[in-house]
Amino acid sequence: MAKPKLVQGTLELLILQTLLFGPLHGHGIAKHIQRTSEDVLQVEHGSLYPALNRLEKSGCITSKWELTERGREMRMYRLTAKGRKQ
Repeated sequence: MAKPKLVQGTLELLILQTLLFGPLHGHGIAKHIQRTSEDVLQVEHGSLYPALNRLEKSGCITSKWELTERGREMRMYRLTAKGRKQ
């Protein structure tokens, strides 16, 4: 069965909706979208990170490197006021 194709802009909206629940790293965002779509949507890293970059450039999200409890550095993404409004 063919994988469904996302309409331009749909991935960005899914990312913004995911970040309403709080900050997440890229892999966490992809897993949340997959889980909430009951495995129908699987976001490839090659699509996710360019979308995150576009959202950051547009001012809808911000990101920064943070240290996790396990001592690992991860880039965490957060919604901005503009992104919440979007």
